[in-house]
Amino acid sequence: MKDCGDPIQQQRAIQVMKNRIATGVALIVLLLLMTSCGGGSSTNNSSSMSATSEPSATGTVNTWIGPPADTTKLPIGTQYVSSQKVERNGLYICESGPSRGGRALPAGPWANEAAGTWDLSKKLAVNGSVSWPMATYEETISGNTRVIKSNGLPVGQVTGVFPIAANDPAYAYDRNPNQIAANTISVSLPVNPVIADKPSCVGKGSIGILKNGVSLFAPIDELNRDAVVYETQDKCNGHPQQTSLYHYHDIPSCIRDASVGSSTVVGFAADGFPIVVERDADGNLPTNKDLDECHGRVSLITLDGKPVEMYHYSATYEFPYFIGCFKGTPR
Repeated sequence: MKDCGDPIQQQRAIQVMKNRIATGVALIVLLLLMTSCGGGSSTNNSSSMSATSEPSATGTVNTWIGPPADTTKLPIGTQYVSSQKVERNGLYICESGPSRGGRALPAGPWANEAAGTWDLSKKLAVNGSVSWPMATYEETISGNTRVIKSNGLPVGQVTGVFPIAANDPAYAYDRNPNQIAANTISVSLPVNPVIADKPSCVGKGSIGILKNGVSLFAPIDELNRDAVVYETQDKCNGHPQQTSLYHYHDIPSCIRDASVGSSTVVGFAADGFPIVVERDADGNLPTNKDLDECHGRVSLITLDGKPVEMYHYSATYEFPYFIGCFKGTPR
């Protein structure tokens, strides 16, 4: 009898073939639709997009290496912050030491510093549910440049009340004195970013922007600690800094939980590569084991209304949450 090999390897091979077939079918359907609608003959090189997440890539089937992250015992990322080396699970920062500025109080009871873990389900959120009807986001493509403009306020989401009130339970762990105000944000990114010869470090400030108009900061506080653990944010995981700029240190729960498809583009890093919320067939996010040293990978996504296989950063529950270093050249 012919030896057909390891049954597990056979199953994996079958799954790969299914994924490739599904992707091929999706591409064929898209080409037919473009042809019937005149998409292939368009000469307009400028387009504008609203503040919404990019829809999931049709036919994408994600398979992760290991089990989902245990959100009751997530690693505190402080130990993985470095200005010297790039490594999976880590954050490669440009600053070599703590900078001056505000800081949170010692971590709340959701953090087990002795064990080096924290419990997402136990973390407090700043009180309040403030709407921002004046929030704006504009994304325009002209030639090879993606221009994004916003006033820094969250389109379609709410924030907590800042400064944190003294009677807010979060005040015991974080006394953020800053308020939220509109800021002028304008970034120009490459439409077709290129992977650089080697990864580069990230700064502590704005290193990306989400499609709701809010800036993404590196996932560390002023003391180079895991900001998601040691700072207290609102229920959408945001808060303001000294210039009143509202920002996130990870992909916020309000956006992450609303992105239920297999691959949803929710923003862009400063090098132009997309930031994606990815899920497998069971709805699970990837873990660090599925991603490279910059917290990304190459797979099929839908970008600007078209399926494309390209490098992108991926949201996780684990530190560094959405980026570990720049894979391309930041602007």
